Amino acid sequence: MIRVLTFTIVLALTSATAATASAQARVPSSRTEIELSFAPLVRRVAPAVVNVYTRRVEQVETSPFFNDPFFRQFFGDQFPFGQPRERIARSLGSGVIVRPDGIIVTNNHVIEGATQIVVALADRREFEAKVIAADPRVDIAILRIDAQNETLPYLEFHNSDDLEVGDLVVAIGNPFGVGQTVTQGIVSALGRTGIGEAAAQSFIQTDAAINPGNSGGALVTLDGRLAGINTAIFSRTGGSVGIGFAIPSNLVESTLASALAGKGIRRPWLGANGESVTHEIAQSLGLARPAGVLVESVYPGGPADRAGLQTGDVVLAVNGREVDDPQGLKFRIATGKLGGSATLDIYRKGQRLSLRLPLTEAPESPPRDLTQIAGNNPLSGATVVNLSPAVAEEFGIEDPLAGVIVTDVAANSTASRLRIRTGDIIVKINNRDVKNVRELQRLLRGADQWALVLRRGDQLLSFSVRA
Repeated sequence: MIRVLTFTIVLALTSATAATASAQARVPSSRTEIELSFAPLVRRVAPAVVNVYTRRVEQVETSPFFNDPFFRQFFGDQFPFGQPRERIARSLGSGVIVRPDGIIVTNNHVIEGATQIVVALADRREFEAKVIAADPRVDIAILRIDAQNETLPYLEFHNSDDLEVGDLVVAIGNPFGVGQTVTQGIVSALGRTGIGEAAAQSFIQTDAAINPGNSGGALVTLDGRLAGINTAIFSRTGGSVGIGFAIPSNLVESTLASALAGKGIRRPWLGANGESVTHEIAQSLGLARPAGVLVESVYPGGPADRAGLQTGDVVLAVNGREVDDPQGLKFRIATGKLGGSATLDIYRKGQRLSLRLPLTEAPESPPRDLTQIAGNNPLSGATVVNLSPAVAEEFGIEDPLAGVIVTDVAANSTASRLRIRTGDIIVKINNRDVKNVRELQRLLRGADQWALVLRRGDQLLSFSVRA
């Protein structure tokens, strides 16, 4: 049996390559075409996919009562079997070299909290990696290794907007730590949202087998370019059932460009919030079918406000690409270029209009005023900042109202023992609204008991503490 593979033939099976841009995708027309092999493609792209090993120190509580404030009130900090101990946790994932000087893209959840990151190349050489930038909002992290001026194999980006359902793709990663593994499938769906907690979503769905350890690996098109970063699976057993998800390359590429610019990861901001248009909403607005995002609020002076977007408008598309939910809308805005603009197609009172949206980042107003709370009070050990649109974007908060948010909690601090968490918004202290960090500090001083109200997600939590 003769196996034949030339890039001219393979590219005829896809619709996404410059060399055959005018050709139409078609089914195989001969036995020779059916007997194609992916081996030449894999030989070319596999060296750019790496294994990522992480090491981190975790605090392990030896007693379930250690952080119970009522228990500690009686026994204090000297309870012998309640002290936490440290253990070393190791995890593994995958990554993709995207520049020949050693720049690697992986998932944020692969390296989050790691004290040491080791990257193993396909030829088994190992390098310690440093984190350039990480963005948990979209689950992307950018790493760098020092390859001593060696030019490393890397993958170029494919335009993920050119993908079509049915396109052939190859997934490469390190599932279960068994070593580099290649699986093949098709693009099963596009624009998947509601997967995980990422703020801006429009995942590529594939039936190429993706398993634990594949996170951060490559989803590659048959032209040898990176279509996405494998990030999640849907499974009731922990193994692949043919439903895997990848972050589109366009979002990965825009994140990389922002990170390498040296000012952290910055993205365009819409400055408006909304909800998906349901069948009932579509009927009430006179839309022929459910489509788009109904605008519920517009931030005064923000990009959407300057573009003329109004409450009650329905955003149907961004730059000609349809959107059906808030996450998809945020994805389309997030992949834009800061300083440029985007075209919003909207529906308003029976008319279809186009608006020009300036692509600017969320303002940090008021300034953060980063402060670690100290002293004899329930928030001692918590680091807090003023809530602004920029901070709200970082934490995935829909409405950037005034207030104070916790950004870190020191281990074994009073705040930690009271289960204060990163992301908690401090709403009230002793029935007084907390509007900024300075007011928070004033309300904490000079009291011997505190009644706190915190917002955690969609919940309001209330509790009282004595000195």
